[in-house]
Amino acid sequence: MAPPAFLEDMTWQDAERALAPDAVVVVPIGAASKEHGPHLRLANDWIMADFLRRRLAERSRVVVAPIIGASFYPAFVEYPGSISLRLETARDVIVDTVRSLARHGPRRFYALNTGISTLRALGPAAEALAADGIVLRYTDLSRALAPTEKQIAQQEGGTHADELETSMMLYIAPDTVDMSRAVKDYHAGTGPLTRHPDGPGTYSPTGTWGDPTLATRAKGERLVNALVDALVADVEALRAAPLPVKSGAGP
Repeated sequence: MAPPAFLEDMTWQDAERALAPDAVVVVPIGAASKEHGPHLRLANDWIMADFLRRRLAERSRVVVAPIIGASFYPAFVEYPGSISLRLETARDVIVDTVRSLARHGPRRFYALNTGISTLRALGPAAEALAADGIVLRYTDLSRALAPTEKQIAQQEGGTHADELETSMMLYIAPDTVDMSRAVKDYHAGTGPLTRHPDGPGTYSPTGTWGDPTLATRAKGERLVNALVDALVADVEALRAAPLPVKSGAGP
């Protein structure tokens, strides 16, 4: 297997050779500034995306684009430092990024997705790109992690800065986790997180939704390994996927 190919490390001449028609291009998405409770950093998802793209590149022959650090994260806007794009903007960022790279040859793209609400932007982006004859597939974290989560999760509920995400970060970047500040914060509800008891959505004074005090590095290692396996499987399935017929093209 060739050495990992990261676009930001290339010259444009290198990129011209790497962006061949048969290349699979990975486009990582990880928030560079989004709240993750009092014990995890705002850059949590960016750190995770960087780790995962490197692990994926070690196991699959891919071209890796720079991380997209802003997307659609409406559930966290009440917490200072959190950046969220409008849904249409988040969709267009993906579409424009892929089209910029696809014009030089590749037709298969994989969004290495570290969010949940981002799925709402990725679906429409994939539809728009299919009309150009481009395949875009993307990570569904809930689906990828569900089997392992059922085996190890102890918390009563939650999905954000919780037992599972904190465990993953204890494995990926333990120096970014402050377990002395981790607290259980789980109130049943639906909708975005809110800092106000009577606010709309799910009450969370800390920005956590779940119980990070139950997190361990061992749990994180199992979760991360399962996720990387899922990423590799997604990419290899994409490599074999037929290309869509470009809209307006003849038979």
